[in-house]
Amino acid sequence: MKPNVIVALLVGLVLGFVGGRVTTGSSTKSEVAKAAPNSPAAAPTAPGGRRPVDPTVFKVPIENSPVHGSADALITVVEFSDYECPFCSRANATVEQLEKQYGNKLRVVMKQNPLSFHPRAKPAAIGAMAAGEQGKYWEFHAKLFQNQKKLDDASLEQYAKDIGLDVAKWKAELANPKFQDIITRDQALASQLGASGTPAFFINGRFLSGAQPLANFQALIDEELPKAEALVKSGTPASQVYAKIIEKGSERAAPKAQQQQQQPAAAVRKIEIPTDSPSFGPATAKVTIVEWSDFECPFCSRVGPSLAKIKEAYPNDVRVVFRHQPLPFHPNAKLAAEASHAAHEQGKFWEYHDKLFANQKALDRASLEKYAQELGLNISKFKGALDQGKFKAKVEADSSAGNAVGANGTPTFFINGREFVGAQPFESFKRVIDEEIGKADKLLAAGTKPADLYAKINAENVANAPKAAEGAAPGAPAEPPVQKVDVGNAPVKGEKNAPITIVAFSDFECPFCSRVVPTLKQLEDQYGAKIKVAFKNQPLPFHANAKPAAAAALAAHEQGKFWEYHDKLFANQRALDRASLEKYAQELGLNMDKFKAAMDQGKFNAQIEADMAQASSLGANGTPTFFINGRTLIGAQPVDAFKRVIDEELKKGAVADSK
Repeated sequence: MKPNVIVALLVGLVLGFVGGRVTTGSSTKSEVAKAAPNSPAAAPTAPGGRRPVDPTVFKVPIENSPVHGSADALITVVEFSDYECPFCSRANATVEQLEKQYGNKLRVVMKQNPLSFHPRAKPAAIGAMAAGEQGKYWEFHAKLFQNQKKLDDASLEQYAKDIGLDVAKWKAELANPKFQDIITRDQALASQLGASGTPAFFINGRFLSGAQPLANFQALIDEELPKAEALVKSGTPASQVYAKIIEKGSERAAPKAQQQQQQPAAAVRKIEIPTDSPSFGPATAKVTIVEWSDFECPFCSRVGPSLAKIKEAYPNDVRVVFRHQPLPFHPNAKLAAEASHAAHEQGKFWEYHDKLFANQKALDRASLEKYAQELGLNISKFKGALDQGKFKAKVEADSSAGNAVGANGTPTFFINGREFVGAQPFESFKRVIDEEIGKADKLLAAGTKPADLYAKINAENVANAPKAAEGAAPGAPAEPPVQKVDVGNAPVKGEKNAPITIVAFSDFECPFCSRVVPTLKQLEDQYGAKIKVAFKNQPLPFHANAKPAAAAALAAHEQGKFWEYHDKLFANQRALDRASLEKYAQELGLNMDKFKAAMDQGKFNAQIEADMAQASSLGANGTPTFFINGRTLIGAQPVDAFKRVIDEELKKGAVADSK
């Protein structure tokens, strides 16, 4: 998500991706995409880079759900969404693009699926439905996605005023029990259809999961349109086409076991085991499970019972190694990760680990110290480790290593190198563990020393995995097709005729984007006139200051100082408010009247939106995503990953020149 699934997150992922593997990402994968059995994280890849969509048609009733579009539309998109979900916000922009493109041929039906870990999602959904009682559901819906960080009661009331509702009537409607009944009904339907994450779409009954690229929606719609048109030609009224299509559709998703059988083989990676990573189980175990996790991720906490059963069932045969992947939209995850290592230093990692997952809603500094006290840790030593950032480098190293092997969402496991994604039940783990124990027994019988077992079995799994594209690293995912990426009016650094063009889709508030800045500088120093770098804006919806920062950078570009301003922003990622943006402009000697006017008038909004739309069309839904002569490279990868692609492209050019 795999590269294409990564791109779709985050999931994204994202994929620091939230897209889609959240990054979708790509959310980078999103946590939701990771947990959903039919999520983009698990979807196979079709020729041309698009994931095929299951041909199954589901019976998805419209009932009395909000509808936007003509009753004669030949394409009906039923969306299960959550107003606090950042991936739903991204998908909403995609849906709006589809509505513009297909016009009266498409209608959208909204189903409510506020997820339990989004505390303001349900009040927002009820507020929207109450607005619908006055005929303004969609206006309220738009306000919610435009203001995802402000869904408190006062803000919801303000939106009601903004769109001209009778506010007293709207407030009275909020207590109407029918809205809770609708949510219960919609969530039961989502569960029945296997749409456990958000956003989830059914396009003329066919399931498309996650904030996928625009092209994936278009491909499915274009596949369904001729079928609908054929029905009309054969005499079905346009208004009855959707009912006809879903008439004999499936009413529920296949059982999970059957879904798992339909999944493609998981990726296999060479996975290193750092000596300072916490683990349980013997180092000579027949099976090593490496987990990338986030203490603030609800799906990571859900997998706890499965891991406890593994420990109980396989005390001598399984080792579990814990590595960190604090996601950027979890504000307390990184500090919690550092605190867990401060506890590890005192021999109590797993006790502290359990405390954190038992108290996921309370991971502020004071709570972290409280848990340390409860476990009898040396508090002075614990506090000193946090104050000095003693384990920051360890957490960042784990995160980078996770990105490099595709563990951009959480939880992600590698069982003897075999990727295993999401909060899956013990039985799913058991199936893979038992397979690996069988392999280990054969190797031991053939003379492999127990101390060498993990390295040997990991290497064999990588060697026996389906081969990636020629030239890719062993165990690496197949590379997506080469894309045509128009540089357009993006800021560019480097020689105009450089043989290598790197187009970066980035977000000034994304920590992974800042990590890659020194890597790009290193490449510029090494390759000189052979490369040029173009910068495109991809501000993620859950980064509140990313879009204003992008606008400010383009305002600096207008005055010839984009790259200087770019460096200022990445050097000060925690201070991207308006006052700080103006301060950086002053420090660079910009014309402040011109700079402020550009910001106030939204002069570069259209360019930013165009960049975002281009990113979506290319499948770049997580940040950072790079296109090196059109070849996709996702994430803050090590310099060698960039060099491999650049050197291959330079070699192609040299061969072409010699002919």
